[in-house]
Amino acid sequence: MSSHTRGVLLLILVTALWGSTFAVVKTLGEVLEPSVLIAWRFLIATVALAPALLLYRPALEVGAVAKTSDSSLLKDGFILGLWLIAGYGTQTIALQTTGANRAAFFTALSVILVPVWLTFAQRRPLPLTLWGALPLALLGLGLLSWEGGALVVGDAWALACAVTYAGFIITLERLAHRHAALPFTVAQLVSVTAVAWLWAAVAAPNTLWPPPQAWAPLLYLGIAATALTTLLQTVGQRHVSAAEASLIYALEPVTATAFSYALIGEKVGLRGALGGLLVVVATVLSQRSGTTPHPETPTPTAQADT
Repeated sequence: MSSHTRGVLLLILVTALWGSTFAVVKTLGEVLEPSVLIAWRFLIATVALAPALLLYRPALEVGAVAKTSDSSLLKDGFILGLWLIAGYGTQTIALQTTGANRAAFFTALSVILVPVWLTFAQRRPLPLTLWGALPLALLGLGLLSWEGGALVVGDAWALACAVTYAGFIITLERLAHRHAALPFTVAQLVSVTAVAWLWAAVAAPNTLWPPPQAWAPLLYLGIAATALTTLLQTVGQRHVSAAEASLIYALEPVTATAFSYALIGEKVGLRGALGGLLVVVATVLSQRSGTTPHPETPTPTAQADT
């Protein structure tokens, strides 16, 4: 299996896990303030992943890069952490007033924002197959997630999530190859945790401790849908371009729809099913572009030989 194919498969798994979070976060939002939810989610993720550093050996990591300075690792982790908390925070606030499926549509607008951002900001052309896949993905997302009705304030927050997460995808592509995946992921999680607890202490100082019914979903969000997904995304995007990754992430509303129906009863009819099919077609089409995000990162041994 090529590193590119492995990266694609990892990002598909990440997207499936993300899809499960819309219903979970919407339910938790009924008992927790957004800042408190984010703070506990990332604290749990950090605690879950940090012990792995004790067993970590850079030479064992596939495609590991040469050791970088601690200051560089912390700096890049903090930069990505700011993008992450902006994305997760705006999405959590959005789900307080808008539906899970509808939020999935607005959030997934990052699919179109990433290549537009890359084209105009970096003047980097996209393959024709990706340009063909983008309108299919956007149309599919619209059919899948748009539930109709008047716009609400949560829709604006979800749109802000799309913008900030597009920025995260692009920044991750630029920084992911500089550091080994595990310590870089922990650096991101620590940064988000620190900022989130500061936000929670200011915004909701009297409601920091979750009620008993919140712990099970918080543990799931922290371990599976944050620690694991952030690690897998960091590994995957070392071998997949930001534009290509954004189209893989277009699968998120498909899984979000399934989980929203199973967990909180939000339904999607024939129109939504057609939209899901278009998203899958667009994602498959994007894989035919043959693009390479950047040259394969040499291993420490290879670097030492040059």
